[in-house]
Amino acid sequence: MAPWKPDARETVLARDSIAFATGAAEAVSGMRWFRDMQGNDIQQQLAGWPAGPSFAARPPAQQRPVRKVGLFGLRALYVVIAGALEGLGGTGSFFPGAGDGPGRSQDPANEIEDFPVIQGNSGSIAQGLPWQLDPARCSEGYRAHAVVTDQRVVIVGFQDDDPSQDEVLWDIERSAIKSVERMRYSRVGEEAKICFVDGSSCRLAPPSRRMQWTVLRHLAHPTELVPIDILTPRQRGYVQSYVDSVTDRDSALSPVVTRRPSGKFLIEVTTTEPVKPDVGIFKAYSLVSKAGRRGGFNPGDV
Repeated sequence: MAPWKPDARETVLARDSIAFATGAAEAVSGMRWFRDMQGNDIQQQLAGWPAGPSFAARPPAQQRPVRKVGLFGLRALYVVIAGALEGLGGTGSFFPGAGDGPGRSQDPANEIEDFPVIQGNSGSIAQGLPWQLDPARCSEGYRAHAVVTDQRVVIVGFQDDDPSQDEVLWDIERSAIKSVERMRYSRVGEEAKICFVDGSSCRLAPPSRRMQWTVLRHLAHPTELVPIDILTPRQRGYVQSYVDSVTDRDSALSPVVTRRPSGKFLIEVTTTEPVKPDVGIFKAYSLVSKAGRRGGFNPGDV
């Protein structure tokens, strides 16, 4: 057996661990709910799902004063350091959020008072998600990974921390995804709120902290693959010099270049490291500007 492989005309953009997100606010910490569009709890009606825990939000606690810090200055420092690290190695491993706390809620009704990770009626896309995304229903040592390609999203699962046992659990064409929002109120970095074309939605996250979750990197914006031969000579020169600098690159796979929201180009190079149970596929990366120079660090690009 071997890890999942794409079709011949499909480009793999990312592979990493994935799970239903977990509440971060005090009232819903460690909890998650599955609801229909009217807000009813539907976990007992999800076809084929094993039994899972039932949760009740904690009553509001007396608010305690919170000491504020110079957040702008800290984030500015993080950006400077992250840019320096990206320039040194392009590991894609550094960009903190607002410290260790979950940050500021973007959707208090669904993050502070409640925490639905599925919202959809019977037959909806969201209700078709696999139960193996729920850590509370999986056996110890079971992992789920999301594979993002230029055409679809595939959820695979495997036992015993062994990706060679990949089993396809679910897949969907990217055309069925209406939007993906970066949700920053989280204790694991950033999470993904995925809205489907039928109006249903889900909230997914890495099961452990990520400074940059590559699944979200390639879902938060439409993917625009950029053929290397349409780049300017200077841009192509930078791409080649960066690829050559990745000494453990997988020579069987071409580098992937995508246009990012800032207008820069992201170069990603697959290494020879095997698929890892906790973080999936590792790709070294760098950014190149329109002028063909190393691009400055922009959190929205990665």
